[in-house]
Amino acid sequence: MARSRNPAARLAVLCAGLIALGGCLSGPDGPRTVRQAPPPQAELPPTAAPGPAGQPGSIGAGSVKVALVLPLTGPGAQIGAAMRNAAELAYEEFQQPDLQILVKDDRSTPDGAREAAQAAITEGADLVLGPVFAGSVQAAALPARNAGKPVIAFSTDATVASRGVYLLSFLPQTEVDRIVDESVAGGKRSFAALIPESAYGNAVEAQFREALARKGARLAGIERYPPGQPGPAVERLASVIGGPAPQADALFLPETAEGLPAVSAALMKAGFSPARVRPVGTAVWNEPRLFALPALQGGRFAAPDAAGFTAFAGRYQARYGTNPPRVASLAFDAVSLAAALARQYGSQRFAEPTLTAGAGFAGVDGTFRLRPEGLSERALAVYEIRNNAVTAVSPAPRALAKPGT
Repeated sequence: MARSRNPAARLAVLCAGLIALGGCLSGPDGPRTVRQAPPPQAELPPTAAPGPAGQPGSIGAGSVKVALVLPLTGPGAQIGAAMRNAAELAYEEFQQPDLQILVKDDRSTPDGAREAAQAAITEGADLVLGPVFAGSVQAAALPARNAGKPVIAFSTDATVASRGVYLLSFLPQTEVDRIVDESVAGGKRSFAALIPESAYGNAVEAQFREALARKGARLAGIERYPPGQPGPAVERLASVIGGPAPQADALFLPETAEGLPAVSAALMKAGFSPARVRPVGTAVWNEPRLFALPALQGGRFAAPDAAGFTAFAGRYQARYGTNPPRVASLAFDAVSLAAALARQYGSQRFAEPTLTAGAGFAGVDGTFRLRPEGLSERALAVYEIRNNAVTAVSPAPRALAKPGT
């Protein structure tokens, strides 16, 4: 796509622009333009003040204050540093919005998160972006809730979401819905499942059962197994997914990149044929090292459209000299969203009706929507694994369905 000569139009494309509440920000909606980022710099630009030695400092000097609570020290420091970089990149690409981003270190602990959020709110923050970890989100939500300030956090644990505490992360529930919907639309009506005994497994099983019921599909069989030990569960399910006439026509495998090789080996040992029963999964499959596994050939999974993150990663690499972790785009989108809302909606910029607009917002990873109860929904693509690679077989929709449909 050619780069626009109109700075306002270019801005509207680059930021996480509004789709809802009456239209665009300062130019027409459209796909995000990939533009050349500035070369890496040895010093922070004038818009990013480093603060005292050892302190995270702030980004920008605008009148609207927003907290960015990240694990800048402790076990999560590497992720936190990358997300701070992404936030700074968003600020720069938005052409210096009227924001001051108060960057606070939560020390990778709940106590640190609570203290960081309280400090930022005391300094005048109207919105808290972050933290990353579930316990830290719960802790930071306490002072934010007491002050009547919303939180947009990055945890994937849906249990920490609540009214006023929104999760902008990649939630497995949305991925389960998307892959079940696509499978049923393609003629798959009978499902089996092999699910690890883990917190992730518990979350996706509940959503999987709900999605099947909503679509009128049949659950032919389901087995749980201790992580890393799928063999006995595969044997118990063999009569449902094996043989020349299996009872299921899709097998749900919500397993991580670390666990899938063992699952694949157990399935193939039991005579599983992915040509007869299609494997389906979530975005945790999106690891190139998995694409050669025999049991996943022809398998499909739901994940954000890769094009947006690829473009973002290129700009990030040019700016900071390294590739960003996958979650860095969340910080980019959170800051872009805060900047867009501050520019467009004045005193209502972070009010619940603004944050939970039904049509959602456009970000690096596609369209997303924050729901009143704190969860998020995303427009996802469906990918198919073939010959050590993946191909998009169902692109991510540009718009989300109406809430409740």
